[in-house]
Amino acid sequence: MKISNAAKAFAAGLAAGATAAATAVQDGVFTTGEGVTTVLAILGALGITYAVPNRPAEADRATPGRGL
Repeated sequence: MKISNAAKAFAAGLAAGATAAATAVQDGVFTTGEGVTTVLAILGALGITYAVPNRPAEADRATPGRGL
C-alpha cells in the first residue's frame, strides 16, 4: 500500500496539533502563546513529514533472498 506524501504530512500535522492543543488546555486556559505554539507544531510537522521521502535510500534496502 502506497501512501502519498501529502497524506502522511496531513496525519503528522493533525497528530502534532492535537498533542500541542491537549497539552495547552491542561490548565483550563488557552493563551495566545499556546495558540502560536500549536500552529508552529502543525506547520513544522507538515513541512518535515512532506520533505522526507517515502522510500529508504538504496543502501538501506534488504537484498532479496538474503534476509534483512
